[in-house]
Amino acid sequence: MFLVNHVRKLPVFSLLIVLVSFLSPFDTITEARDPIPVVVTIPVLKDLAEQVGGPHIQVTSLLSGYENEHTYSPKPTDLVAVRKARLLLEIGMGLEVWVSSLVKNAGDQSLRVITTSQGVDLIRDDADAHEGTHHDGETGNPHIWLDPENVAIMLRHITEALIEVDPSHRAEYQTNQADYLQRLGQLQKELSLRTQRLSDRRFIAHHPAWPYLAKRFGLDIVGTIHKQSGAEPSAFHLQSLIKKIRKENIRVVVSEIQLSQRLPDLLARETKAHVVVLTTMPGGLPGTETYLDMLRHNVLQLAGALERTS
Repeated sequence: MFLVNHVRKLPVFSLLIVLVSFLSPFDTITEARDPIPVVVTIPVLKDLAEQVGGPHIQVTSLLSGYENEHTYSPKPTDLVAVRKARLLLEIGMGLEVWVSSLVKNAGDQSLRVITTSQGVDLIRDDADAHEGTHHDGETGNPHIWLDPENVAIMLRHITEALIEVDPSHRAEYQTNQADYLQRLGQLQKELSLRTQRLSDRRFIAHHPAWPYLAKRFGLDIVGTIHKQSGAEPSAFHLQSLIKKIRKENIRVVVSEIQLSQRLPDLLARETKAHVVVLTTMPGGLPGTETYLDMLRHNVLQLAGALERTS
């Protein structure tokens, strides 16, 4: 009763100050607890964003890890997520050909689209495996995240974008980035030591997803089943691969969980080669929930298969 009577006697300006003093702390706490909504195209970007942003962001990945990123068709829920987001992270280079129309349909002019492939040293596909999917003058294989050194570049773009939309947590984002880069570098060193011991580094690839990983770890892709994304290989091409495998005694075919296993299994039956199933996306296989887990799994599984069959 004393407080009410006292407030009634205050001038209007003083009354406002009293009200603001009661309300402001609660408003500030609520705002600080609201994570920044971020949408990413593929799971690897979700993991990298969360490594940097921590509890300050809420990330939605449009793909779960089992879909083919080239042929993905956005759902109505994707449109809702993009409309709510402040940032959208993509690989770019036409990997996600469906992104531009999704962003356009969302109609949010304030949405910031971050292309994480900018500044990456691109590898050109031998047979233009992704021909017709590129934009903005950038041509090359878009599976850049399978090289950990490219991930360091991608992480820088993500960190800078988060700092722009949330400068109050700059120091924390930069610390998280540095910590992750240290772990990434350590894993790369361990995996490089593992592949250096291989006497036979050759394998047949399911589709052109692996040049960056092969180059980084000194492996040799000697043939590809699906030379062009989304196109079935000809019978002549398959027969040529079978002859090559037999003649050169190639013992490993790398398959991908996101694609049909029919053709890798066919080559294995015809040549007695060993099929090792890898994933291009975190979460595609058990034990690959993070990028570091996926990288470790892919390299160790491939190295083990090459070692057993050499």
